[in-house]
Amino acid sequence: MRRTGFTADHDAFRGTIRKFVETEVAPVYDTWLEAGIVPREFYYKLAELGVFGIEVPEEYGGAGIESFKFQAILMEETARAGVSFGGSSVHVGLCLPYLKKLATEEQKQRWLPGFAAGEIMFAIAMTEPGTGSDLAGMRTTAKLSEDGTHYVLNGAKTFITGGVNADRVIVCARTAPPREDDRRFGISLLVVDTTSPGYTIGRKLDKLGLRSSDTAELNFTDVRVPVEDLLGEENKGFSYLGQNLPQERLSIAAGAYAQAAAAVRFAQEYTQQRNVFGKPVASFQNTKFELAACKAEVDAAEAVVDRALDALDAGELSAADAASAKLFCTEVAARVIDRCLQLHGGYGFINEYPIARLYADNRVNRIYGGTNEVMKMIIAKDMGL
Repeated sequence: MRRTGFTADHDAFRGTIRKFVETEVAPVYDTWLEAGIVPREFYYKLAELGVFGIEVPEEYGGAGIESFKFQAILMEETARAGVSFGGSSVHVGLCLPYLKKLATEEQKQRWLPGFAAGEIMFAIAMTEPGTGSDLAGMRTTAKLSEDGTHYVLNGAKTFITGGVNADRVIVCARTAPPREDDRRFGISLLVVDTTSPGYTIGRKLDKLGLRSSDTAELNFTDVRVPVEDLLGEENKGFSYLGQNLPQERLSIAAGAYAQAAAAVRFAQEYTQQRNVFGKPVASFQNTKFELAACKAEVDAAEAVVDRALDALDAGELSAADAASAKLFCTEVAARVIDRCLQLHGGYGFINEYPIARLYADNRVNRIYGGTNEVMKMIIAKDMGL
């Protein structure tokens, strides 16, 4: 079926990204996988392509387009080619909404032109060792100095995507103790310069999947953060985090759909080329039935994502809607990718084949952005249960 939510501009962007991936990424992607990180200079190429500036307002060097659909196209095209742009998805998908909504005019002037140009790469640090999804339980602190000029940041974060390449990190920290009746009170957002004394990058984590994405541990020891780098109001950070969760969860749903669609493509191509008992694997009834069933599930996921993208662009995507999209699309992707790997036989277990990498990359979709168990709780609450 024709996707009605995309325009000629979207189609042109898709074509540009597809060609860019074929010429600039696919030939070198194996070296990125081996290194476990995307080269920092690659992000300048993405910036030159206009990728980082699409949703940045024109007065700060961007295109000023208020639509998440271009980011969804990026996910679809990278998944289609079996590659990744590393932590840049966090730079645009997670960090930019906070900067646009919360930054002062002075902060926007300082950060957004560099953001669009790839000169200032952003990451966001929420999760801490031992807290997981319980953000209200964070222990990282930021104490205001006696003269009121800066905060002193101490603590640690983990699972920080883009944490190695980042120039600025939006760090969630406690600027006040929690209240007895409100554990969420006292959290603030600080935009931390990664060159600050006392800021250190710990391990680049060795993950099951997403091997080209730099995921790091961060440590803060008496890091001085100027009060001018407080994002939004003090002690209101938790509410800010909640406001951006629907888009974050939709991005995971869109990425999962893209991976599932890519898996069907990989499996179809492989089974048409692979001969067993003198004929292509695709000619067997079981193969046809498996691929047909997977295609039907991918079609359903596509419809869910497209409807959610329209709702997000219209400002109507609720927390429950996003949770439902994430839950459905990530579960579909898990089933589809597993079945498509099975159709590859033994080669599906070899990392040389993109289906194997896709299998590993996909697993985290049901964990980050809130586990799928949490998504079920959100949906059930919205149902009045």
